[in-house]
Amino acid sequence: MTERIPRNPRAALVDQWPDTPTSDPAGEAVRRFVLNLRDALGDRSVRAVARDAGLDERTIRHVLAGSVWPDLLTVSRLERAVGVNLYPGAN
Repeated sequence: MTERIPRNPRAALVDQWPDTPTSDPAGEAVRRFVLNLRDALGDRSVRAVARDAGLDERTIRHVLAGSVWPDLLTVSRLERAVGVNLYPGAN
């Protein structure tokens, strides 16, 4: 049986999310994803991106705040909505 590894919310990783790097590899990947998403939003509103991605606006706000980690479906929908690869290492 595979051991389930708990995902720590950003608050448990760093004080200044998402601007401070973390030594946790998974947390760092999410942090970099959030920075990429924040840059890709540009002048677009979270509401507009949520509509284009077919996601609830709160989902995107929670991802940006680091209170949840995005699943693959969310990553894929956001990448399509903003037109760029957001996941670190996917470029």
